[in-house]
Amino acid sequence: MIINGTIKMYNKSKIKMYNGYTVAMEVNSMILKSNIVTNLEINSLEDLYKLKPFIENSSLNINKSQIAREFGVDRRTVDKYINGFHKSKKRKKGSYLDKYYDVIQELLSEQSPQVFYYKRILWQYMVDNHGLNDCKYSNFCHYINSHEEFAVYFKQKRPSNANKPVIRFETPAGKQAQLDWKENIPFVLKPRETITVHIFVLLLSYSRFRVYCLSLSKTQDVMFSLLNYTLETLGGVPYEIVTDNMKTVMNQSRTDTYEGKINICFEQFAKDYGFETKSCIAGRPQTKAKVEAPMKILDEIRAYNGCLEYTELCELVERINNRVNSQVNQ
Repeated sequence: MIINGTIKMYNKSKIKMYNGYTVAMEVNSMILKSNIVTNLEINSLEDLYKLKPFIENSSLNINKSQIAREFGVDRRTVDKYINGFHKSKKRKKGSYLDKYYDVIQELLSEQSPQVFYYKRILWQYMVDNHGLNDCKYSNFCHYINSHEEFAVYFKQKRPSNANKPVIRFETPAGKQAQLDWKENIPFVLKPRETITVHIFVLLLSYSRFRVYCLSLSKTQDVMFSLLNYTLETLGGVPYEIVTDNMKTVMNQSRTDTYEGKINICFEQFAKDYGFETKSCIAGRPQTKAKVEAPMKILDEIRAYNGCLEYTELCELVERINNRVNSQVNQ
């Protein structure tokens, strides 16, 4: 209400102004001095935004502390509502993943020997071991990203070359396979004994079908044995096998100006099986990107640090192999 250009608030939660009228109430009031005579009604905190234009043009001086006392709120709350804040009327629903919060927190803690380099690996671990069967991977990612304590964990694990682009190329069926090792993986066995394992991989470039083989050694004899097993599993021999410049294959690395020199034993092995050996140029792993990219799947075994015996680890690698081969390649 207006009394000579003055706004008065009565009954703690109402401000009323009427042109040309004066209404007097003998109660405690809050005085807001103004040089403008206008119609204004404030019944709640949500109406305080109406005062902002008057404050901006300096036509109205208000005591925010007094308003806060009248409404029984903090002064900062008054300031927030004056600046246009509106309390959401939607009820914030919890996620059905909240019941797994403590499990995820324990798995990602610094005290846990288990390691998760990718959110997909954590999701797969939860599916396999905690019954997270009804949760899509995209929903799981959203839940992890919405909790800063979880999102930071994966930001720290993110590889430096994660966004490095690689040009895709395709080859005809039966033409090419790509060979590689996932080397020197420290793994903690169930009795807390740490071992170093290597995983041999041969992947068909056309179908992306691959064979994983776990090994404690990566000598040439071991590689020949694993190659023999893998080719028997595939039921055939590709026209060429692409590999990097590992010492068990190359005596001298291939470069931009030098073709490299293949190890005599490996060259003889290739002739016996009837495939050509093609090595990548040193420093260009993207030449065999089809086998490089899926190698991150094998980081899943780190999620089981301290949980498995060696034989169980072999079975885990086989399960991962079967699961990946049963998926449709994009």
